[in-house]
Amino acid sequence: MSAIKIHLEDAEMHPVLRLAKLLHVEPEDIAYAALNRLMLQGRDPEVQNEICHAKKIRDTQLPLWADSAGSVHAYEGMPDCDPARSKYSV
Repeated sequence: MSAIKIHLEDAEMHPVLRLAKLLHVEPEDIAYAALNRLMLQGRDPEVQNEICHAKKIRDTQLPLWADSAGSVHAYEGMPDCDPARSKYSV
């Protein structure tokens, strides 16, 4: 059997874990279901563009469904932001 490893930031993993817990499944089941949905729509040019766009921004931005990682505003004289749940995830 082949394997694909997915490396997630904590802010990305936490929503996956919450959804898995809600559905009483494993995180791997969430990943497989997501891949299944994506592959069924893979011929759609809009989906292809979204995949390419996600690849380009992955090193610098979290996806909308990820929790915020928090941010440091000390240079702006503002308090640091605490990590928070995304409004797009469970």
